[in-house]
Amino acid sequence: MSLRILITGAKGQLATEFIQTCENNGIEYKAFSKEELDITNFSLLLKIVRELKPTHIINCAAYNLVDKAETEPTDAYKVNAVGAYNLAVACVEIGAVFVHYSTDYVFDGKKEAPYVEEDQPNPLNEYGKSKLLGERLIQQNMDKYLIFRTSWVYGKGKQNFLYKLTQWAQSQEYLRIACDEFSVPTSTRTIVEVTLEVLKKGLRGLYHLVNSGYASRYEWTKEYFRLKGIKKFIYPAYQNEFNLPAKRPKWSAMSNEKICKELDTEIREWENELRRIINEGEI
Repeated sequence: MSLRILITGAKGQLATEFIQTCENNGIEYKAFSKEELDITNFSLLLKIVRELKPTHIINCAAYNLVDKAETEPTDAYKVNAVGAYNLAVACVEIGAVFVHYSTDYVFDGKKEAPYVEEDQPNPLNEYGKSKLLGERLIQQNMDKYLIFRTSWVYGKGKQNFLYKLTQWAQSQEYLRIACDEFSVPTSTRTIVEVTLEVLKKGLRGLYHLVNSGYASRYEWTKEYFRLKGIKKFIYPAYQNEFNLPAKRPKWSAMSNEKICKELDTEIREWENELRRIINEGEI
C-alpha cells in the first residue's frame, strides 16, 4: 500500500517515533509542529491538506497537561476536541484516512478487569472529557477513521513519566510513587509499529492499543530503575496523598485483545518492551 502521511504535533514523543520510522522505511511523510500547523486553525489546516493531499493524517497533536486542564479546560477542548473535529472534516474533503490517539482516562476506573472497546466511558477529569468528545466528533462525522486509545505512553522526549522519574531520582532523597494506580505502560515504538500494521490491513474503527499486561505506577518505577541501574528508595504511597487537581482513575488498564485478534499477532508484555527500549538506548 502506498502511504503519503501528514503528521501533526511533530515535536512530541509519538510524532518523533513516527518520523524516525518513516525515515527508516522510506515512507513518504510531511510533519508539522504546532508552530507550523495549529490544528485549531481550520482555514490554515484545510489549505495545507488540500495542497498535500495525504492518504492518511496521523494526529499526534494533543493537549495532555492533565492537571492544568482542570483550571484551563478551554485549551484542552480546543485541541483535543475541536482540533480533532477539524482534522476529521479535512480528511473527509480529500478522502484521507484519519488516525487519532485517545486515552485510558476516558474510563472511571470502577471496572475490576481490563477495559475493552465496548465498555462505557465515564471520564473523571476535564482532560479525559475533552479526549472523549474528540472521539465522538470523529465518529459522528466520518467513516474512514482509526481511533487508538493508549495509556502511560513513553518514548524519546520529556513529556512522559519515565523522564520525570529520572529527574526526580537526581534531585530527591527518595521517591513516593502511587501503588494503587494501575494501567499499561506503552512505548511509542509499539504504538507506531502496530499503527502501521493496522494501516496495511486497512482496518477502521476504535481500538485499544497498549502493550500487554498491566502495572501500578510503583511497579513500573521499580522495574525501570532496576533496568537502568538507578539506586533509589521508592516508597509505595497512595494516589489520594498527592492531592492533584485532576482526579485520576485508580484502574484504567485496557485489553489489547481485539487489535491482536484482528492482526493475528501478539503485542509484547510491557516489561519486555521496556527492556527492549532501554537495551536499544532509546530512553
